[in-house]
Amino acid sequence: MDFEGYAAEEVLYILDMAINFKKKGYPDSKPLSGKSIALIFEKPSTRTRVSFQVAIAKLGGESIPLSVSEMQLSRGEPISDTMRVLSDYVNAVVARVYKHEMLSEMVKYSSVPVINALSDKFHPCQALADMMTIKELKGNIYGVKVAYVGDGNNVCNSLIQACSLLGARISVASPKEYQPPEDVVAQAKEWGKRSGGTIELTENPEDAVRDADVVYTDVFVSMGQEDERERRLKVFYPKYKVTERLMSLAKPDAIFMHCLPAHRGEEVEASVIDGKRSAVWQQAANRLHTEAALLLYLLQDGKKFNPSLSV
Repeated sequence: MDFEGYAAEEVLYILDMAINFKKKGYPDSKPLSGKSIALIFEKPSTRTRVSFQVAIAKLGGESIPLSVSEMQLSRGEPISDTMRVLSDYVNAVVARVYKHEMLSEMVKYSSVPVINALSDKFHPCQALADMMTIKELKGNIYGVKVAYVGDGNNVCNSLIQACSLLGARISVASPKEYQPPEDVVAQAKEWGKRSGGTIELTENPEDAVRDADVVYTDVFVSMGQEDERERRLKVFYPKYKVTERLMSLAKPDAIFMHCLPAHRGEEVEASVIDGKRSAVWQQAANRLHTEAALLLYLLQDGKKFNPSLSV
């Protein structure tokens, strides 16, 4: 469900496969021919749904998109029953859910890989595309300084995991009450002992961004938090908005990243996200390639499936 259980070498292997797909195209052999993947979406999606469906098609597999409202889950069927049955029909399940606990239940009762396409705690598929983008534009991930400014949310949590696993330095600037969870930070520090990665938390965006190679932000109000909008904007805006002035504190060749969708004028100035330093569109495009590589790794190239190697 996240990066736990993966070695850095495995993640780098997936990234290299994704870069190879992007450069050389997808294999004519259609390695996922005969494989079926269920796509369960409890939350709205643009990039995740389309990129997974296209990735599966390019690899020769079949995708089965399902909304929770059209499944028996909406009528009270236990997740355990649903997953036991789906495991007999499909080769993998991709799930985009509101609560991480639902995903944990899916993994518990599934005998096929379950890929976290977003939960309220993690967004590992986004982090894979982020790492690919950084590797392409910076030549390496190890030692790169990533500054994340804004809400310590699911995107931030997975970014922290990926950076600490692969030896990057991450600095997170968030209001104290919206900083990443203690367990994610503690895990990152432990992983960093092996990888050389570091993590620091601050309430000051300028401290985080200073000398950064990458400046990253996300919306201040995520899906499902609409009733908190007014309170959140009072806390985050304008202090945590990524502006041209804030970007000027980063390295001259620093890039700007955002997982999208973006609210121009709130968490980022339009001139930043649409400017020459923005890597946002490359980052979004890379979702396709990293998800294809992840699927192929789990269903063909990886170790014999173990539930701990879901992502």
